[in-house]
Amino acid sequence: MNRKVIHQLHQLIEGRNHQFVEEIRGENVDELVEKKINMNKERGAEIVRAFVEGDIIRTSRVEDHLYIDYHQRCEYLIKLKDQVYLEEQLESRRATFLDNQLIEDNAFEPQEQEQEMKINEQQIREGTKMTHNRSYNRLEAVRYAERWWDDYNPQYRKFTNNCTNYISQCLHAGGANMNGYPNRSSGWWFRSNNWSYSWTVAHAFRWYLSGANGGLRGEEKESARELEPGDVICYDFDGNGRWQHSTIVVDKDANGEPLVNAQTTNSRMRYWKYEDSTAWTPNIKYKFFRIIV
Repeated sequence: MNRKVIHQLHQLIEGRNHQFVEEIRGENVDELVEKKINMNKERGAEIVRAFVEGDIIRTSRVEDHLYIDYHQRCEYLIKLKDQVYLEEQLESRRATFLDNQLIEDNAFEPQEQEQEMKINEQQIREGTKMTHNRSYNRLEAVRYAERWWDDYNPQYRKFTNNCTNYISQCLHAGGANMNGYPNRSSGWWFRSNNWSYSWTVAHAFRWYLSGANGGLRGEEKESARELEPGDVICYDFDGNGRWQHSTIVVDKDANGEPLVNAQTTNSRMRYWKYEDSTAWTPNIKYKFFRIIV
């Protein structure tokens, strides 16, 4: 690849790294950098150190334009009151070059899209239990979430939009019971090369948790502060009733607010509100679920 192109990409990533911790920033501050800084400031937190590196995934050329897709790995050392913790994130970005000159660089955060199906909310919640009831081990669910947040367990199928599949795996690792097999429209389950809609699709998962009558169940809470590690948050970024994302609580910050892990945009110890996401809109809606089995 052209040395000039690589040099510009390196400079871009290095400059973005400095923006997170510099007190005085230039005019061309990355939008997501500004969002993250402002979000943390509002909650009384500060990014005291940042590390950003890039890994090129693919390149493509259309006439005079060169497109470079890359993963940007970010680590943020965040201080909140007397607490210091590390947030990590794998961000997908595309840099565009014209005649070997960088002209644009954008992040994109894929959202889980609802499959073409009509959801029968009652049917999703029903099903015959596949296993005997077990207690939910929150520690094991969090351990799984920490182990696999930036990797993929080969025992399960990996999806392009993998967020709900990952959360389902975490809950099952904690002892949540599958139910409803083999009806894909019923219950919550995964077996070999088959799975329920609620296992992999954010919208179906949210409705399953709202009223399942067997196996894994969710108890709705009014606020994020009521959640504990091992609980779940569902996201409707556009506020239009189509639920697009799921996260699992892995810790609480010094304010008593959840820190979450997620995939699709793979994240660890991320502040639950997602105001630093490209998907966030002022119309966002959340559902907070205490997991019970």
